[in-house]
Amino acid sequence: MIVSLLFEVTRKLVSVPSVVLRSETTKDAELLVLRHENAVLRRQLAGRVRYEPADRFWFAVLSGLVDRRRWRDVFPVTPGTLLAWHRKLMAHKWDYTARRPTGRPPTRVAIKSLVLRLAREDPRWGHRRIQGELAGLGHRIAASTVWLILHEAGIVPAPRHTGPTWRQFLNAQAQGIIAADFLHLDTVLGRRLYALVFIEHGTRRLHITGVTSHPTREWTTQQARNLAADLGQRMESLRFLLRDRDGKDGQTFDTVFQADDLQVIKSAPQAPRMNAHLQTGRRHAPTRSPRPHPDHQ
Repeated sequence: MIVSLLFEVTRKLVSVPSVVLRSETTKDAELLVLRHENAVLRRQLAGRVRYEPADRFWFAVLSGLVDRRRWRDVFPVTPGTLLAWHRKLMAHKWDYTARRPTGRPPTRVAIKSLVLRLAREDPRWGHRRIQGELAGLGHRIAASTVWLILHEAGIVPAPRHTGPTWRQFLNAQAQGIIAADFLHLDTVLGRRLYALVFIEHGTRRLHITGVTSHPTREWTTQQARNLAADLGQRMESLRFLLRDRDGKDGQTFDTVFQADDLQVIKSAPQAPRMNAHLQTGRRHAPTRSPRPHPDHQ
């Protein structure tokens, strides 16, 4: 018992200099945290403690003013809880489930039947030829919708060309491929920032060319010019630029790379895994390796 008493007295005496040396801002922040925690507990005298959105925001603001060494003695929640609150806030902000419109109406059954009939009667017709025939009959339908209808029915919309699969192409040409895509992150106040990144498939070297909250075609084109200037003669070893169909990557963006004799390859619509290196960081292409979309040929 005497040993325990001496230990407590010693611990208190050691903590005195740290209290004296702490800045007034840190002390005030700790007092505000303790006062707000007391208010939350008084508001809920029974049951589980529940923090309202205002409580979470207040603790998040004060977290930057409290010394991390004092966190356990002052803060009622852990840093992991604050990060979980932030993730939940961002998920709620970008959740458009309740505001999402009904979307594009489904294709009529009669149109689907007509597409399949034309494809079976003349297997040499591609999906664009079928779309043109339907337009001549007065049916407005996109070529990609025709391709999707045929694909779901298991019909090849055009004669299959011999050649490597998408995975074989990526593995064989890895040393000459550079891929581009946008990554995003959310700040603590909910502001979304976008980073334009490029990755060399052969060396796995990542290039972050810029970060902005409002990416435009002009900004994206300038980042492409900056990358070309930074790579210099290394651009000669590259043959392909792989990107998605983002509207911010326009013709001017492609021209920057085409000037260095790079061929621009666009991933198929609604096929993010075709550019999976930037999204998953895996060494190889996905195990399911669909052939490129006909629009991509």
